[in-house]
Amino acid sequence: MNSTKQLKVGVFLSYLTLALSNVIALAYTPFMLRMMGQSEYGLYSLVASVVAYLTVLDFGFGNAIVRYTSKYRAEQRFDELSSLFGMFLLMYVGIGLLAFSIGVGLYFNVDWLFDRSMTVAELSKARIMILLMVFNVSITFPLSLFPSIIVAHENFIFHKTVNLVRILLQPCLMIPLLLMGHKALGMVVLMTSLNLASLLTYCWYCFFHLKIQISFFSFQGSLLKEISAYSFFVFLTIIVDRAFWSTGQFILGMLNGTKDVAVYALVVQLCNYYMAFSLAISGVFLPKMTQLVVEKRSHKEISDLFVKIGRIQFIILGYILFGFILFGREFVFYWAGENYGMVYPLAVMLMIPQTVPLIQNLGISVLQAQNRQQFRAFVNFTVALASVFAAYQLTKRFGIIGCAIATSSALLVGHGFILNWYYKAKIHLDISSFWKQILKLGIPFVISAILVGGVKFLISENDLSAVFLEAVLYTLLCFVLLWFGACSPFEKEQLLVPLRKLWKKVK
Repeated sequence: MNSTKQLKVGVFLSYLTLALSNVIALAYTPFMLRMMGQSEYGLYSLVASVVAYLTVLDFGFGNAIVRYTSKYRAEQRFDELSSLFGMFLLMYVGIGLLAFSIGVGLYFNVDWLFDRSMTVAELSKARIMILLMVFNVSITFPLSLFPSIIVAHENFIFHKTVNLVRILLQPCLMIPLLLMGHKALGMVVLMTSLNLASLLTYCWYCFFHLKIQISFFSFQGSLLKEISAYSFFVFLTIIVDRAFWSTGQFILGMLNGTKDVAVYALVVQLCNYYMAFSLAISGVFLPKMTQLVVEKRSHKEISDLFVKIGRIQFIILGYILFGFILFGREFVFYWAGENYGMVYPLAVMLMIPQTVPLIQNLGISVLQAQNRQQFRAFVNFTVALASVFAAYQLTKRFGIIGCAIATSSALLVGHGFILNWYYKAKIHLDISSFWKQILKLGIPFVISAILVGGVKFLISENDLSAVFLEAVLYTLLCFVLLWFGACSPFEKEQLLVPLRKLWKKVK
């Protein structure tokens, strides 16, 4: 199958995966929360956030594998790929051993970290869960070479299909475990097993379908130095992600206990769902962007693609964001329960500034393809460190709200102001045109939200039937106002093409 079709089907499978995972979350998460209880779910989320810090040991090599494999293939340097893969595999084996050693250190320091906010029983469970999760991470490192190779070969269909199957299997297997009384520990064991199975499947595909070869000879010192320089700044980006989305739970676990961790974990979960809608499009464009840079395409061509994809992302994210502002409070109540009322305001507080990097995340691919991500990495790293310090201080004074204020402020400053200046001044992306078009696209969402908000105020009913009808009204208003007032011919065509194909099949 050619790369263009792989790209289109890959995007389709990404959205199918998102749709199914969200439907599953609507049905499965409430059941899981009630079966596990708030404290047990908070314990699981806390341990997962602590162990997640070990993933920074990837050092950005995952992105480097995609970039350099795509680069070698574009330059037709196929004979050198086996040595490249061998070098990455040996590095990942070493990283896996390092991760396991650090994890053992975490195991012996659980009491020191959490003894003032957790019970003796919770500390005992936390130790076992840390060991299991550390084993999972340690095995994941060397095997993560193979999904990166598949993405670099632009075989998105197989990669997305395996991920889709994994998402479908998880609740199907976890529900019986919860009914049998297994809670956080059972979830950790299941996640470890599914992760190992999917990675081994990727490994099989690489050897038996892509016919890759791995050589542990002919290492090039200059190449290793170049890759290390490239990966270092991606590594800083990974640290930033952990600081934004894991540190809050860690700080709350130290200061407030597992119940606040459970609330914040759901906030992060909703933000991750929100993020995934944007990444589903831009995530498949890194190999293509690398090829454009290798071919030395013009700044205008890259900038036009940046604006075009950003518009499409905002059409999707704008609909979700304003819809969540309108209906999020009722959604959280019915989805998670009355004990999670703080999830709604905290999620809104984070999703609004989070929208800026999400509609511009193709800019990350531009920077990676041009090997110019240094400034972004250092800015985000500095802002993230400041946010961690601020989160600790604000959490001590204001609790969970202070933690969210620190993260949202860091997102706004780092991505909303500093990086936009850099994109315009140094990368020569047309940021002025970008935001003019985004603001134009935002008008239909604002009008729809105001009108439906007025209806909600007049009706003042919060039952499911009323919320459903209001959501339908909001959707219709957004569609009509976007179609006739904001969408470009290209965006309309993207919607009409699949509808025409569907109509032909129906006829």
